[in-house]
Amino acid sequence: MTEPTISLNALAAPLVDALVADAARLRLGLERLDNGCLVVDGGIDVPGGLEAGRRIAQICLGGLGRVSLRGGLAVGGPLGDWPLGVEVSTTDPVLACLGSQYAGWGLSHGEGKGAFQALGSGPARALTGKEPLFAELGYRDHCERAVLVLEVDRRPPAPLVEKIARDCGIAPDGLTLILTPTRSLAGTVQIVARVLEVALHKAHTLGFDLHAIRDGFGSAPLPPPAPDFVTAMGRTNDAILFAGQVQLFVTGSDAAAQDLAERLPSGASRDYGRPFAEVFKAYNYDFFQIDPLLFSPARIRVTALDSGRTFSAGRIDAALLAASFGCAA
Repeated sequence: MTEPTISLNALAAPLVDALVADAARLRLGLERLDNGCLVVDGGIDVPGGLEAGRRIAQICLGGLGRVSLRGGLAVGGPLGDWPLGVEVSTTDPVLACLGSQYAGWGLSHGEGKGAFQALGSGPARALTGKEPLFAELGYRDHCERAVLVLEVDRRPPAPLVEKIARDCGIAPDGLTLILTPTRSLAGTVQIVARVLEVALHKAHTLGFDLHAIRDGFGSAPLPPPAPDFVTAMGRTNDAILFAGQVQLFVTGSDAAAQDLAERLPSGASRDYGRPFAEVFKAYNYDFFQIDPLLFSPARIRVTALDSGRTFSAGRIDAALLAASFGCAA
């Protein structure tokens, strides 16, 4: 690992401080644990909201990205101009999305029905260096503070919080955990804001050279939350699978750019064609049975910087999106 030129956790720290300072008006909950760790509740016992989710999504990007809420996102079909969408851009898409935002840290404590399980995302991942991905990126962060985002509907047990701090190499009072239930408004925003990240993750899965990706932009409609986990999870996934749009700017040959554009869209997966909640149920709620190539935006554009040519593939599926969002055709 080379010494980092930037620290994701240091860049995210002012964003975390601002989130905490504005917790009351963002309708967030704050709790300081006995060991000093700060827990931010984004929607478990408090309402949270869209703006909270937007700011949490930017924290997930390690201070290297901008997340915006915009109105009138055209998706066509029965949805027409959907009233709200999420847009994502970064100054370093590979590091921001894969090195920080990607939910790549598996966390668990206990056994049986009462076990706590979660996937951690955000800058804290880069302090551990445990994931093989960081060796490929050639990056490892060093910082006395860390922030980790967990998509959960209950607080992590104290022993797990201690373990997270140890793995990050920091004192517990330097750790901030942000909890965002899938069914919450904040959780909905921060999940859909992964539209660019899922494209980069699939590009990595396909074996595309990450060093060739120079910039990127993504957008997706923001779905209505749902009171139950499976429906809420399905809608946030479907917003990306059926209407997410991403443009990547890459170096290299036109042939490589065209191949990436054609293989990236979610429609290239064998499991495409039904709302995600139905697919999940068909596989007996086992994520690992689902085709991993399904997780990608609906429409892709790849611009080859060396030639200036742009290659497009995929399409928005308004009918499937309407079925997922619970809107009448």
